[in-house]
Amino acid sequence: MPPLIIAGGVVFDLATPPAYTAAPLFSAAPLIAAPLFSMLTTLLTGIAAVLASVGLHLYNRTVTDVPALTETLTVITVAALALLINRVVRRSGERLASARVIAEAAQKAVLPTPAERIGGLQVAARYEAAQADAFIGGDLFAVQDTPYGVRVVVGDVRGKGMDAVEAVAVVIGAFREAAEQESTLEGVAQRLERALAREGTRRTGLDAAEGFTTAVLAEIPRGAGLVRVVNRGHPEPLMLYTDGGLTMLAPSQAALPLGMGDLAAWPDRADETPYPPGATLLLYTDGLSEARDAHGTFYDPAERLAGRIFPGPEELLDALVDDVRRYTGGGTTDDMALLAVSRPARGQPERRRTMPVVP
Repeated sequence: MPPLIIAGGVVFDLATPPAYTAAPLFSAAPLIAAPLFSMLTTLLTGIAAVLASVGLHLYNRTVTDVPALTETLTVITVAALALLINRVVRRSGERLASARVIAEAAQKAVLPTPAERIGGLQVAARYEAAQADAFIGGDLFAVQDTPYGVRVVVGDVRGKGMDAVEAVAVVIGAFREAAEQESTLEGVAQRLERALAREGTRRTGLDAAEGFTTAVLAEIPRGAGLVRVVNRGHPEPLMLYTDGGLTMLAPSQAALPLGMGDLAAWPDRADETPYPPGATLLLYTDGLSEARDAHGTFYDPAERLAGRIFPGPEELLDALVDDVRRYTGGGTTDDMALLAVSRPARGQPERRRTMPVVP
């Protein structure tokens, strides 16, 4: 674009009377080049703009006139300013790139992607940030192979920013320790409750009084053909079957989110649901269920997934993310964490990536 602007300025100056000037176009060219191109390209654009301005005044024999000198000085000044802008933009870009590297490292440390196969189960996880170039927020997931079976947690910390990230680190750290040590899923939930209570004493302001985390914990014992679920104020998981059927795993007793034990307390109760071979357990945060279309209608994952068959958890999440993007018109207003765990059927290959999704 900058060369075209300079060329356009030359044509404009030659095609119009001397009273009309192309100085604004010559000044605009280096300014446009500054944020888009390298320092060398910006410098060459500025030189070309100055030479074009001086050359036209020489052609028109007005190079010694006061207006011509003023225009040339203006182009030189703007070209110098463009070089300064280019330098500032480049430094900002370097800092942003460094911040992205740090954010990626933080995500891998706080929210590592689980292995594709854990405890004989196929696993897939996604974190879809609502904000472009964001990497991690208040949503969380973790999968742990323990002596009691495979245990998972998906949760959503109230709030945003670094406080939410700190709470995510607390919940995941407490979960990994408790999942190995507690003999029951209810015991794991209570350990998370105590961990968040300790974390709350360090906070101030609104987060100290109203900090909480919605979470759903699941336990899949080896060879039992069932899944146990403890739900603490979180969206209900879905069980998808090989025939396209779907079941919503609603809790038998409602419970407050983690971190709200001061308001009320009662024993956690794990609900058991059959987990046949080939079935897939889908856990998600409210970034999925509260996504809206252009008319403000909430996304209903149970309705959208009912009757559909997926080769595996990875393909399920691929289709789900694409469907949400189409439904919302390209983006959501909240982060979205997704975790799918499949129990392979007898003789089923570990991955079936070539099989298409059946609507």
